[in-house]
This record gives sequence, structure tokens and C-alpha cells, in this order.
Amino acid sequence: MSNRLNIVADAHIWGVESAFADLPGFDVRLQLLESSEINRQALKSADILLTRSATKVNESLLAGTPVRFAATATIGDDHYDTAWLDANRIVWANAAGSSTGSVIEYMLALLIDLHLRDKISIPDTTIGIIGVGRIGSALAEICRQLGMQVLLNDPPRARAEGEESFSSLEDLLNRADLITLHTPLIRDGEDRTFHLLDSERLAAFRGTGIINAGRGSCADNSALIDWLNGDASRFAALDCWEHEPSPLRALFNHPQLLIATPHIAGHSLDGKAANTLFAYHALCRFLNIEPQWRMALPPPPRVTTVTTTMNPWANLHAAVSSLYPLCEDSDSMKSWADLTDPELSHAFTGYRRHYPVRRAWQHCPIHFTTADIETRVLADAIGLKLV
Repeated sequence: MSNRLNIVADAHIWGVESAFADLPGFDVRLQLLESSEINRQALKSADILLTRSATKVNESLLAGTPVRFAATATIGDDHYDTAWLDANRIVWANAAGSSTGSVIEYMLALLIDLHLRDKISIPDTTIGIIGVGRIGSALAEICRQLGMQVLLNDPPRARAEGEESFSSLEDLLNRADLITLHTPLIRDGEDRTFHLLDSERLAAFRGTGIINAGRGSCADNSALIDWLNGDASRFAALDCWEHEPSPLRALFNHPQLLIATPHIAGHSLDGKAANTLFAYHALCRFLNIEPQWRMALPPPPRVTTVTTTMNPWANLHAAVSSLYPLCEDSDSMKSWADLTDPELSHAFTGYRRHYPVRRAWQHCPIHFTTADIETRVLADAIGLKLV
């Protein structure tokens, strides 16, 4: 293997230059590009490709190039044609699991917000979790600790582990009050998730709320608009959209779309840094070198003091909102309704690229002025750091 190493990378991977510009034993040439600039011509002399989710890595991009390793600094890999990569002996990697904590915090902030809006009562709600991988499994455990009834739907796991712990999709649609999607996007085959929630399944759903923090096309967005229009008690909350970065305006600005965010659930600083670290370690394994990069994250925030009330859920909401003002993200996206199509695409992409610093809750100390036992139990269940 030559000591010269040409790396083409998405310029918006967190810490990309500090992580990849200097690799022991190699003369690295690192070229940072916008995702729109990553094409076959740009890869004509590249050995390594590092991407985010906007770049489709497949035969049309890589055929005829010298790329022999590709990694995405994201937890999903449905933008990678992994079968073609494997067949052409191109090693690939994703950052599976790296943003799990960030997405869980998004989901908890969302559930607590829905509770405070009286859209759900957390202890009295049956939640149906579709897709029980890292995120779905972690969410299920916390939801149980919060007193929720939890239904799990994951056909591949049910086949492998037995059906006793899982619900069929039909059973989940019949029994759940609230559905949340955490599946990969699979377009064909037995476990297809493309338009998993289509008009027929939405019509069969007896609950009132739908959340999608998985992949946008797992729910038919046009059908979702019709479903919302069918009953004023229905609501939805979406972080992932069909047609990103140009989602349907009639959906993201729908009055019953309570929370609309531009695919930023996994965008905590700690999550983005972990994505880069996963890609870095995967490349080091491929090159057979010892990892040397050390992430330089800012110091943790100071203690946030929360003035408590007699309502434990209100206390929890105040603490979580101080760490992650979810509604600010939603207000920003909903303000884009009158933008032109190019402006909307630019706003969606720009918000993701320049997302403000959001730290993992484990690094953010919270002090309740007077915390009752129930507040502390709930805070511990969702992973707040109490001091």
C-alpha cells in the first residue's frame, strides 16, 4: 500500500480535518467538499471516501474510481448500496449506535412535551415502537420505567428470537395509543419499510399520535396529511421527512403536526463527535494503524438550577427544556412555510449544517431547588445528571 493517501470527505462532518488530516505512516491529502460536489470526477484519484447521509454511495458514484474504503458519519446506511460495495470489495462502515443517546433525548423531550400539552398522559399511554434496534430497545426500557405500556414490532427480531416479546403490526395498530418509527429504510423484500405506514395502515390505526424519528419514507407523507385531516384529535411529530430537504409544506405546517424538526434528532454535539470517531476508528482498522486522534469537546455546561413545583412532570419538563429547547427547533422549521422551493431546501440543509451546540444530558448538571422523590425517580429514569 502506497504511503500517499487521498481522502475525499464531506466538509460538514464534525471535526473532519482534525481527525483525518494526519494519519500515522501516511502522507494524507484531505479534500473537503460539499455533498453536491462529491461526484465521480471528484473521486478519480481518491482512495478513501467519507460522507454524510446526503451522498448516495453506489455504482454510479464509485464505478471506475480507485476508492477502496467508504464510511458514513451517520448511524444509517440506506444511502449506501452495500451489496454493490461488497461485490466490488470496497470496504464500508457506518457509525451505528453513535447517535443513539441523542435520539433518545429527542424522543424523551418530545414525549414530555406531549404530556405537558395534554396530548398524552405518559403513565396511561400504550406506545407502539416499530423498529427495535439500538434506539427502539433503549427507548422501550425508559418508557417502561416511566410507566408506559410498550408494544414492540420488529419482524426480523421476532423471527430470530421468537414472537413472544413482539407484536404484529396489525396488533400494534389496534392497541397502541401512540406509534413511533425507528426502522431503517428498506425498499424491497419481506421486511420492506418503505411506506410501512401507508393509507391503509393509517386507516387501521386506532390511536391518535404518530412520531417518526427513523426514516422519512417509512411513512407515506401524503397519506399522513389525509390521516391528520380525518380527525381533529390526531397529531404527529416528525424529525424525518419524505423528499428531504424539501418536505411537503402541507405537512410540516399542518396545525396538527405539533413538532416539526429538520432531521436533527441525532445532532447533539456528542452524537456528531461520536459519528466522526466511529468513522475514524473504522478507517484505522482498514489501514491497520493505531488510532491517535483525541476529540476536543468544549467543557461541560455549568449547573442549571430548576425551580420546582408540586407537579413532578412539570419539573421534568422545565429541566429537559433547559437542556434541549425542542420547540425552538420546531418553531424555526414551521417559519419556513412561505419560502420558495430553493429557499426551503437551503433552510433545511443549512439548519442541519449549522445546528447550535446541544450537549448530551449526562454532561449537563441539573439542580432542583426542592425535588420530591417522584421528580428524582423520573429524572433518574430519563438520564438527567442531578447535583
